[in-house]
Formats: sequence, C-alpha cells, structure tokens
Amino acid sequence: MKMLLNGHWLDRPQKIEVRDPHDGSLVDTVPLASRDDMHAAIEAAEAGFLRARAMPAHQRMGVLQRAAQTIEHEHETFARTIAREGIKTIREARKEVTRCIQTIRISAEEARRLGGETIPFDQMPGSENRLGYYRREPIGIIGAITPFNDPLNLVAHKVGPALAAGNAIIVKPDSKTPLSALKLARAIHDAGLPLGVLQVITGHGSEIGGLLVVDPSIRMISFTGGLETGLKIMSKVGLKKVGMELGSNCPVIVMPDADLQHAVEANVSGAFWAAGQNCLHVQRLLVHDHIYDEFCERFVSKTATYRVGDKLDEATDMGPLINEAAAVRVEQLVEQAIADGATLLTGGERTGAFYAPTVLAHVPDHTPLAREEIYGPVTVLYRFHELDEAIDRANDVEYGLQAGIFTNDLNTAFHAADRLHCGGVMINDSTDYRIDAMPFGGVKGSGLGREGIHFAVEEMTELKLICVNLQSPISSSPISIT
Repeated sequence: MKMLLNGHWLDRPQKIEVRDPHDGSLVDTVPLASRDDMHAAIEAAEAGFLRARAMPAHQRMGVLQRAAQTIEHEHETFARTIAREGIKTIREARKEVTRCIQTIRISAEEARRLGGETIPFDQMPGSENRLGYYRREPIGIIGAITPFNDPLNLVAHKVGPALAAGNAIIVKPDSKTPLSALKLARAIHDAGLPLGVLQVITGHGSEIGGLLVVDPSIRMISFTGGLETGLKIMSKVGLKKVGMELGSNCPVIVMPDADLQHAVEANVSGAFWAAGQNCLHVQRLLVHDHIYDEFCERFVSKTATYRVGDKLDEATDMGPLINEAAAVRVEQLVEQAIADGATLLTGGERTGAFYAPTVLAHVPDHTPLAREEIYGPVTVLYRFHELDEAIDRANDVEYGLQAGIFTNDLNTAFHAADRLHCGGVMINDSTDYRIDAMPFGGVKGSGLGREGIHFAVEEMTELKLICVNLQSPISSSPISIT
C-alpha cells in the first residue's frame, strides 16, 4: 500500500514489511518514509489547515458520513486487514470495524455541535454596554501517533474528532500495523476531503515520529502508547497541547454478593481480549474471601477452555502477541513472578508469538507483574476481606485508567466508585468495557486528557472570546417597578 502525502498516494524505494504475527507471512509492504517526507507533510498540513478551517460544518459532516458508509460497505475487508496485520481474531476485528463506523459517525454529529455561550458582561460595573460570547475554533495541525492493538478504531478516535473540529492531522501509525490506518485514510480521502487535511505517513518512530513531536507548526500531539514513550514525548514536546493514553494495570473487585457467573464471564473476556494487549486488560482480580475459592475455580476453568490459534478461524478465541519478542517479555515476567513466590494456576506456556491465557495467585507486591502493565494474556488473583483493603490495593500502582467492581449493593458500588483513583469505574462490568462516545482517559501514569469524540473535540479546539463595546447605551432609561 502507498502512503497519503498532500492528497497523493506515494510509494518509496525502501519498504516496511507488514507481517502476520501468526506465522510471519508477508501481508503487504508500505513506504519507509524519510525525514524529508515528514517535513513535506508538515508543510502540506499548514495549507491543509487553512482549507479545513474554511469548511462549513455541513461539508465536514458530509465527508465523515460518506467515509463511514464506505467502511460499512467494506466491513469484511477492513476486518480481515485488521486480523491479518495485527493480533485480533476475525471476530474481534469485526467488532473493531463496527466501532470505527460508530466513531466516524459520532464525529460527524459533533461537527454540528461546535458552539459557545454568551457572556453577561454587565455583571461588572462599567460594562453595561458590552455584549459578548465565546466559540470554539480548531487548534491547527495535530500530530497523531497510534499503536498496534486497535489499528483502525484508535486512528479513527484521533482523525474523526480532528476533522470534525476543522483541524488538519498527520497520522504516524505503528509500523507493525499501518494497513488499517491507510485504508481508513483512503475512505476519508475518497469522501472528498481537501488536500493536506489528512495525511498518513508510514515509517519508524525513531526516524520520523520525533519530528511531529518537536515541530512548532504542530499544535497538538495525540499519542496512544506506553508510559516510557509518553515520558520521552513530554520531555521534548515544547509549548503545545498534549493528549496521552498510556496504558494501565487495571483492577477489578468482586464482592460476595456479585452475580458470580456474570463476573467470571465478563472478566475472562476482559482479561484475554486481543491477547491482553489492551490498555483496559483485566490484570488484577481482587476477590472477597467468602467467594474466592469458588470464583477462582470457575475463572481458571473458563480460562482453560479458551481456544488459541488461527486468527481467521471463526472458532478461535485468542490470537498471538504482536511478535515473538513481546511473547518472550510476557514469559519472562511470569517466570520472575513464579520465582518470587507466585503460584501458576493455568497457562504459562509460550509457542513462538503465542502465549497461553495465564492465571496466577499469591503474586508478591514487589514483583513487576503486580505493578507494571503486562500487556499480555496474564491475570493475577488476590484475596481480600474488607472492601477498603481491596480499594487501597487497587489504587497502589502508578496507573489509573479504569477499574471495576462487581456487586449488587448500591452503597458498596458508589463507595468504591468514589474512592477508586482512576479515569473510569465500571460497576458490574470488567475494566475492558467502553463505548466510543464516553470520556476515556486516566490519571497518574495512565495519561493526560480525555478521548471519546465530544471530549476529544474539546481537546482539539481552543476557546475564542468576542466582546462588543456598544457605542450607545442598550437601555437609556431605568425600568420602574411599582
């Protein structure tokens, strides 16, 4: 596939090979962009922004609506692209395509909602003759850096709001999974977007990603990825807006009054969706003493039935990690936890890039698996006796994206929701639950700002105030009240 630079689909002599992590087979190639290519994209985006901000809302809406129709029409093609280049099974990939369509359509609706409010200037003595209001304006050029785990919908979560708000945007997709981003760009480009408003530049982050971060023409960086990379970006970004989602170590609390079967099924799905390569992955399960043994038995039994294998097989529940190196990293973290005293309940086996769904207990607090983001199909079980004990343990990491609690008691649910230090609390759902319209983001090491289309549009716009000093009084005589 070719990359999109200033409205043209361009190739380059040097290529990046996109390989299926299942077996290493070649899926396609994309251009290996140079620093000159990124400089050209930034220059083109400066002109593209002028075109984007001049587009009336109905034109922005029309482009996004037509793009959504194209994706819907090519639903299965998009899904197979996601499954081939990345880590999702075909069933998981289809759900991602459906969510992407919703993301783009909601973005189109947000284009009509860019409004403001009037300001009562007469609250200040001497300002009785002033009228004013504020409105939202596009911020400029946005640089988007996206990960491999949701190669279509996470790109849409940056592109859709950016276009709805009248910005230009340059996307640097993960070099392991660039094909879905390019297909999305093709759908939007063909829907009538002006030159330079959206560009997708394929290359290595070390070569071209840094240019987006430091170039003063880029007014916002929207990044989804790891904490370490996020910290590096923050050290270089300069004076511009930043939106970051940096992963987590998500906890779920299971109370003794919970619907046990529902809690098991929801959390097995939350633990092993996309092979655990998911910022909302259920990594820590905190289970009350009274039900721990039964919950543990059911959870391990359900995990052991998970079908791992060919992503394109309709019967497969879980595919591989993104590459063998990622699977080796997970394997080493599990082995270290076991060496530190953890008990392996199921899984713990690696075959190439595949790592079996794995459950551990008795994981000591000091081992990395208890505190870091595993980014793999591994979940840890803990016992607790008092709710506040579980909440304290849930909060005792440097992440805070989403947390969950399963209970049928409203007082318990809202007590936990109030005390859990995170961006979102799911009651009777795993941490993996999300809809694309909700505010999404974390605290502490989980990031800055919020995604979710309406909230991303706010992040990608700036307020402008307009105040008019009328030369003649609004009212020349006071009103008498009798």
